[in-house]
Amino acid sequence: MPLSDFKRESFSHEGKRREVLCLGDGPGVVIVHEVPGITPEVADFARRVVARGFRVYLPHLFGVVGRPATTGYIAGGLLRACVSREFHVLASHGSSPVTEWLRALCRHAHAECGGPGVGAIGMCLTGNFALAMMVDESVMAPVLSQPSLPFPIGAERRAAIHLSPGDLDTVRARAARGCGVLGLRFTNDRSVPPERFETLRRELGDGFEGVEIDSSPGNPHGIPQDAHSVLTVELVDEEEHPTRQALDRVLALLEERLRPPATGGTS
Repeated sequence: MPLSDFKRESFSHEGKRREVLCLGDGPGVVIVHEVPGITPEVADFARRVVARGFRVYLPHLFGVVGRPATTGYIAGGLLRACVSREFHVLASHGSSPVTEWLRALCRHAHAECGGPGVGAIGMCLTGNFALAMMVDESVMAPVLSQPSLPFPIGAERRAAIHLSPGDLDTVRARAARGCGVLGLRFTNDRSVPPERFETLRRELGDGFEGVEIDSSPGNPHGIPQDAHSVLTVELVDEEEHPTRQALDRVLALLEERLRPPATGGTS
């Protein structure tokens, strides 16, 4: 069985039941996989989070668990997402319906693991889901890795962040109170245009931290111009490499928000 080190559980909310792969102990982190599914690279990223002392919840939204990514598999996953009622891939000012279920999973993870809250990490098609998930107070460490929705067709969608005005108000208020958002992208990634991060900076101010990795032609690290997946496929596990530094920043954010230092002391 692929990913046999993960425990397979199920979680239901409002009549919708999905499989969730769980591993580790500690504060909870919900990792929402990228297209085409829970690939070996996504599982490896989850294990890195576990190795830092967290419990990961990896919901299975689409694809085949453990199947390696191929061009055809990715294309098929995108096609299925486009026709699914749970993924609104062109919505500029509204979240995909599946994010309601993901918020409930975050509350469940928080109830199981305790602590100040949980982390929420979205990738690619699910990247912006972490914004919708942080509408729930249980989410204390939201991470948007290469947030690709809405598909950047036209100027409005290039700048859009796949969030309703009401949810944006909540996200803005939470960010101002200290629950800031971390975003990751490659500079040459056409599916995550720079206008999207500009919107996040304008709306959230100091509550948004953007990590933009140079993938322009001739960049000093030889990163391909079509690089997309910061924490998985394109990750280079070398200390000075910018993708490794991005990974380290994600892990540090989880530490800062989910395992804050104890305060007080003896007099």
